[in-house]
Amino acid sequence: MAKKIMVVDDEESLRELVKVILEQEGFEVITAKSGQECLDKLKEVKPDLILLDMMMPGMSGRETCERIRENPETKDLRVVFLTVARFSEVGKDILSKMNVLDYITKPFDNEDLVKRVKRALES
Repeated sequence: MAKKIMVVDDEESLRELVKVILEQEGFEVITAKSGQECLDKLKEVKPDLILLDMMMPGMSGRETCERIRENPETKDLRVVFLTVARFSEVGKDILSKMNVLDYITKPFDNEDLVKRVKRALES
């Protein structure tokens, strides 16, 4: 059975690009264009991994992740941030406290994205 990955990003072109790359690898991909849409969809679907953009209008990726962690039904979901930001050591500490497995910086290399998604799914 294919692993389900939710891609949350406010940029449609990026959501579509990641969806195509991951579907070619045999993953099932669900997309959401905002943190709120992500939280709404999580009421019906439990992905194996969430790729979450950090910088989104409205609810940021960090806030979305905090809300995912607060909910007993979603608190253990695997989350990887997609971001243009480079994290300092302090930032990496915050990620580990939020139980975020990895962060992938944009623009990313397609092969690297696939490799890191597979690694996150194995952890």
